[in-house]
Amino acid sequence: MAKRDYYEVLGVSKGADAGELKKAYRKKAMEFHPDRNKDNPEAEAKFKEVNEAYDALKDPDKKAAYDRFGHAAFEQGGMGGRPGGGFGGQGQGDFASAFSDVFDDLFGDFMGGQRGGGGRSRAQRGSDLRYDLRVTLEEAFTGVQKTINVPTSVACGSCSGTGAANGAEPQTCPSCSGMGKVRAQQGFFTVERTCPACGGLGQTIKDPCPDCRGAGRVEKDRSLSVNIPAGVETGTRIRLAGEGEAGLRGGPTGDLYIFIDVRPHQIFERDGVHLHCSVPVSMTSAALGGDIEVPTIDGGRSRVKIPAGSQSGRQMRLRGKGMPALRGGGQGDMFIELSVETPVNLTAKQKELLEEFEKLGEDHNNPESSSFFKKVKNFWDGMKNA
Repeated sequence: MAKRDYYEVLGVSKGADAGELKKAYRKKAMEFHPDRNKDNPEAEAKFKEVNEAYDALKDPDKKAAYDRFGHAAFEQGGMGGRPGGGFGGQGQGDFASAFSDVFDDLFGDFMGGQRGGGGRSRAQRGSDLRYDLRVTLEEAFTGVQKTINVPTSVACGSCSGTGAANGAEPQTCPSCSGMGKVRAQQGFFTVERTCPACGGLGQTIKDPCPDCRGAGRVEKDRSLSVNIPAGVETGTRIRLAGEGEAGLRGGPTGDLYIFIDVRPHQIFERDGVHLHCSVPVSMTSAALGGDIEVPTIDGGRSRVKIPAGSQSGRQMRLRGKGMPALRGGGQGDMFIELSVETPVNLTAKQKELLEEFEKLGEDHNNPESSSFFKKVKNFWDGMKNA
């Protein structure tokens, strides 16, 4: 049976460029791969045919010979024998090489590799750093400027970040030819891994800098001034561009991220832009009413009127006495919550007066107690009649 035209096999025109050929091959290879067509006995033959066609056309010399002589270019030992050969014999290595191109296309970017040769750049970006900074609630209210010490990597001053001593230039890694990765064939696939000789950089330094040992950076503590804006909350993140770890061998510097943690306050409890303050009041003040002074987060004082007959849990609002919004938009409120305190350590006279007060009490003096015990009495009566 006569062989089909290679361009016809791949479904492209004779003038197709390398990119079109690879795209067509990838599509056909995936379509007829035996693992995806276990119930189709013809798939393996078509897969071999696609592989053979691409192996011939991807090589510029073989493609030129095929365009001129057709299949005769590869017969009688021409151009090194058959271009493909499918799953066995002479063509297995060629198949693995061809299929690795598809593997690169599909997974190269995901694995951090680069397509099309050339290898990685010797310079690599430095890592981003995180710094946890604790501030008080007062500092979060007003905003503050803090000085922090950050242990990080900085560019080596001896070699200006190149990693090479005496101004020497890095050399192309002989193990990977500058690709930063080496290939090992396993069956039909070519597996790539990071070059162990250069660590994936694609270059080696013959005479490394003695101070940084060829890394181009050294460990050092840096002192930085950080502006904390008013209104920050726990979890607020501040980015300092270019203040992270120095890049490897002259690469760009990473960023520094400041994560804010606002300490709990002994008086105020924060809820977004609002503040809550629990204020104890005496039993007589709650019963008779009166005025109390409460603190505010700005260090001031506010006078609050307690209505007569106030109960524990009653809230009063002080507008505009809360926290500022981080990105503008006004200021929150402060909520005062009353906590009626039962007197302790009573003197004999105080006990006597309270007992007298109890005797003079009426149901309307304690409406909640009266209502509750009426419900209890009705509950017990209902249980007896059941």
